[in-house]
Amino acid sequence: MARAGIASRREVERLIGLGKVAVNGRLLDTPATLVTRDDVITVDGKPIGTIAATRVWRYHKPVGLLTTHNDPAGRPTVFDAMPAGLPRVISVGRLDINTEGLLLLTNDGELARALELPTSSLVRQYRARARGRVTQDQLDKLKDGVTVDGERYGPIEATLDKVKEKAADTDSRAPANLWISVSITEGKNREVRKVLESVGLTVNRLIRLAYGPFQLGTLDTGHVEEVGPA
Repeated sequence: MARAGIASRREVERLIGLGKVAVNGRLLDTPATLVTRDDVITVDGKPIGTIAATRVWRYHKPVGLLTTHNDPAGRPTVFDAMPAGLPRVISVGRLDINTEGLLLLTNDGELARALELPTSSLVRQYRARARGRVTQDQLDKLKDGVTVDGERYGPIEATLDKVKEKAADTDSRAPANLWISVSITEGKNREVRKVLESVGLTVNRLIRLAYGPFQLGTLDTGHVEEVGPA
């Protein structure tokens, strides 16, 4: 079902738990079920379509959208913003509501899961604008990983790019806006923000530039572009 683009594996498991999925007319109570090409799988009584060719899109997510199909509070989501004619897609991982940049979309739930797993070791590249003071030596210590509020984060590459605004006075201890390039491979929830906060910085803008071999490039904010077969 995930391969057919019905939903992510996690969502498919939820649908089965709700008694919405049947094989040859028999409702499933567990996802641990073997099926063949001849079996008829239905969701809410409707047969699922044939497995479509795997497709991937790059999306330049703007700030202010949630990466979810349904928000109980009714806030706008990235899927509300998808252009007409796009098939049902799921996201590869998430970007929080205040993070912008590259979000991958696919019609293949198995592929999404494979790209998300930490074992894939795909590097996620970000640029962060943060308020505060930090040295490159402090950032270099993140290469050994860090524990924040009991959560262990793996090695992080962080490079201090430049100071965007110098303090109005001559006190070098005063906070400034810094640009920092960050590379991670785990992609835990709000990982970049939490780790930079642990060294005394407050992130006020976060842009994802790349996810593995996929690049944001010059894709305009809010635009979706399909990735070619190569």
